[in-house]
Amino acid sequence: MMIGDSKKKAAEAAIAEVTDDMLVGLGTGSTAAFAIAGLGRRIREEGLRITAAGTSLATEAAARAAGIPVLAFDDLAAVDLCIDGADEIDPAFRAIKGGGGAMLREKIVASAARRMICIVDASKQVPQLIRPLPIEVLPFAHAFVAREIRALGGEPVARPTLSDQHNLLIDCDFGPIGDPQALARILDMIPGLLGHGLFLSEIDTIYVGDEAGVERHER
Repeated sequence: MMIGDSKKKAAEAAIAEVTDDMLVGLGTGSTAAFAIAGLGRRIREEGLRITAAGTSLATEAAARAAGIPVLAFDDLAAVDLCIDGADEIDPAFRAIKGGGGAMLREKIVASAARRMICIVDASKQVPQLIRPLPIEVLPFAHAFVAREIRALGGEPVARPTLSDQHNLLIDCDFGPIGDPQALARILDMIPGLLGHGLFLSEIDTIYVGDEAGVERHER
């Protein structure tokens, strides 16, 4: 089975939790794209009545194209449900996100959600977080933040693209992350570092797709 099939299975299982009159936060990336397509289909075929808020400009455009009414998150204080993917997730529901460069908006929407569902294929499950960690950095502070990352034992590599907020995106390789909570606390204290891709407490439910089907895990 192709990885895309596993992602689609997980997304289809997740969107079954969406009911009429929900305000749904939609994530960014290839897995979230299956959820957007599936919700658009439910609107067309079942008459599902929902509104959505996107975590990126690309997600907002995809949702509108799928026929999903989209609201600007600027004016929203909360959403009912957030559905998003992850680049890695460990057994404690701690994840690295931000491969698509939207981790700051994704974290804001996830934090505003009453529940967050993470949809992944089985390859994203890991015993320990190890991927380079995406961070979003104020351009004014990029050299300072890079110095602080190196002092923490990380190796920062800037991406050639900017975030939707026109900030720098930097991938920081820390190797295996032994204490994600401690690293998150330190990163949160660095001036000019606007957001990072460690999602440690936001995820409530995980749908994992693989060849055998879909598994649901609850925090």
